[in-house]
Amino acid sequence: MEFSTEFDARLGQGDVTLAERDVELLRAVDDHGSINAAATALGRSYSRAQQRIVELEDAFGELVERTRGGSGGGGSRLTERADRLLSRYDRLRAEFSGVAETAETVLPGRVVDREGELATVETAAGTVRALVPEGGETVRLTLRADAVTLQSPSESPDPDRTSARNRVRGTVLAVDAGESVALVTVDVGGDVSLSALVTAASVEKLNLHRGTPVVASFKATATRGVRTD
Repeated sequence: MEFSTEFDARLGQGDVTLAERDVELLRAVDDHGSINAAATALGRSYSRAQQRIVELEDAFGELVERTRGGSGGGGSRLTERADRLLSRYDRLRAEFSGVAETAETVLPGRVVDREGELATVETAAGTVRALVPEGGETVRLTLRADAVTLQSPSESPDPDRTSARNRVRGTVLAVDAGESVALVTVDVGGDVSLSALVTAASVEKLNLHRGTPVVASFKATATRGVRTD
């Protein structure tokens, strides 16, 4: 049970997820008039591009209308369903980016160890690995909400099996849901709250509400520190 927003905005349908790479492919088909030309323009395999469109259509319905060659030549164009899907993606992306730019967690802390720019910092929420300039001991860490992944405590993977080594346990304080995305505030102890950005659909699917226990995880490279001494 996991939902993440670190990479880009996504739309899910069943087991298939429409992500930025898929949007690029569909728009290239629209621009170039065929799947083959779209794949070539993007530097991708034609067979893989065609297979991916079939996967997307199995989940979302017909997205590409294909015509065979003849006096007018063949080609492909996007259906109205595809246009609506891309519009939904654009709205999600815009809302997602707007919230992500304004929502971030700030953690004061003290450097207790370091390997070059990568430092181990003691904070009120626990030990955090972060990118911190050398020199100085007291720091302020910042973490954007879209860099945080929330997981069920019972299904959180071992830190050694993921690149998101920072892990903080907490409980949901609030869920501020918009049309497409929701800002989740998590109490991680020490009078510290952490912000995470998830899709509104994920909030409903995973039954997130005040008091829900979660594990917040995030990469050291997504956690930036500045010296305060």
